[in-house]
Order: sequence, then structure tokens, then C-alpha cells
Amino acid sequence: MDTGLKGRDFLSLKDFSAEEIKFLLDLAAKLKAEHKQGVCHDILKGKTLAMIFQKASTRTRVSFEVGMFQLGGMAHFLSTQDLQIGRGEPISDTARVLSRYVDGILIRTYAQAEVEELAEYADVPVINGLTDLYHPTQALADMLTILEYKKKLSGIKLAYIGDGNNMVHSLMIGGTKLGLEVRVATPKGYEPLPEVVEMSEAFARESGGKLILGNDPEEISHGADVLYTDVWASMGQEQEAKERKKRFKGFQINKKILELADSEAIVMHCLPAHRGEEITDEVMEGPQSVVFDEAENRLHAHKAILAALL
Repeated sequence: MDTGLKGRDFLSLKDFSAEEIKFLLDLAAKLKAEHKQGVCHDILKGKTLAMIFQKASTRTRVSFEVGMFQLGGMAHFLSTQDLQIGRGEPISDTARVLSRYVDGILIRTYAQAEVEELAEYADVPVINGLTDLYHPTQALADMLTILEYKKKLSGIKLAYIGDGNNMVHSLMIGGTKLGLEVRVATPKGYEPLPEVVEMSEAFARESGGKLILGNDPEEISHGADVLYTDVWASMGQEQEAKERKKRFKGFQINKKILELADSEAIVMHCLPAHRGEEITDEVMEGPQSVVFDEAENRLHAHKAILAALL
């Protein structure tokens, strides 16, 4: 498949133009439709993806494994315990060795710098399956979900309520590149990183999109087309969970917040969800929730990334 993206790394959506992101979304939609029709592909026949996981995973691991299989390739799961990285081997060495064996490397880890170092030394595409800074593969699936339900992206009002974490960073970047009005409400002291804010504001100026930051969940929810949230304490923040539960009180998608949004608003969550904290069970199981369609779209978005890059 000639995509024009062969050999590229997928470290952050900031590295891709709006046209390239739209291409990946179109490809994901095409692969999804064909999958539903029973069409099989061998786009990646004979190709192998190494998957390095230093953090736990359900959706990222399963969707990439299944995605490789559905495209005719094979995925090989590697935990820290399976690799010499766990015993001190430099990432640069691991990158050069794996590049001799596989056609692509997926990594889920803590520091963005580790993903970037892996990409620097690898001779094959490296895909960021989540770091503390970004979660670009999830954001691509999110844009696909919004597109499916709203039939457009430009001008859509996306209201994110919660922590200024890796998820909102990727939504801010992807959203502003594609012309969305991205609204973010976080507790004071938990705002997105200033450098990501500055970058996203620049993307918004280019696309005609908008970035609105604040500390009032109700204010940003008025008339929103999409309500989005994530856990209050991400992986690696378990020690802060008790304090965060106090600080994030009120930063919840519930019936009251949903009533402030547009009557046709959809509710999204990247999962796993802590029901009763960042989202109520009533809303998550309600008719406006698209959480599980969003989760399914991880598979199709990831297949698009794999087909385009490998």
C-alpha cells in the first residue's frame, strides 16, 4: 500500500500535518468498513511488530496484536521482564538489535524521551503506544469516533474535564490541528503543560480551531458537542490518588454536566474508567455514551497506522 508515510515514526500527532492525519482517518474508516464486510487483507503479510510494554495495557496491546493479525502480519509482545532493558541494556542497543529482526516497534513506557531515543536509533518505524506526555494512537481513534458521530471535525466543540495529562495533550494537538474548538477544564495546579498549550494555540491559528483553558467544568460544557474525561490518577500516580480524589471533586461528567452540553452531545472516555469518580455510571451507560464504540475504534485506527507506516 502506497501511503506516502512509509517508514515514518508515530511519536506524537504534532509530527503530522492535518492532511496526513485526515489521510489516516480516511484509511481507518475504509479498513473498518471492509472489516465489517468480511474483506480480508494481507497488506502486512510477512511483517512483524515488536511490542514493548513497560506499563499495563488492555486496549493498546490487544488492538495492535489483532490489527497486525488482520492485516496479515504478526505481533510479538515483550514486557520489561522479557527484555534486557530490564537488566540495564541501553535503549539505543535494543533499538538497533530489534531493527534487525522486525518491521516496526511499538512501545508503551513512562518517559517520552525513551520513545524518542528508541526512534533515533531504530531503522524501522517506532509507534508511541503511550507515554506520560502523549497518547497519540488513542487520540487518532477519538477523532475517528467524533467524525463517525458528528460527520465533521472542524468547528466541533470538544470539552475535556479532568487532569491535564497525556490524553488531553494529544487531544489538544490533534483537535487544534483539525480545526476543533478544544475546551479544557482542570483543577488549579493540574493544567496541561505550557509548551503543549503554546504549540496547540499555534495549530489552532493555522486551522481556524480554538483552544480554551479554564478551571470550571460547567463553563466549558455549555453547548459542547463532545464531553470527554479520563481517570483522575494515571498509571504511575497511584501514590497521589487520595489527594487527587479531593482536588478533582466536581470534575466529573454527570447528568448535570450532560444537560449543559448540546442535546446531541456524545460522551467519551479513553478507559479504563473509575465509575463514580470522573464519570457516573448513569452517564457511561446512558444513550449518549459512545465509550465502547470509541474503544472499538482503537483497532481500526491502529490498523491504519500500521498499514501506513510499515
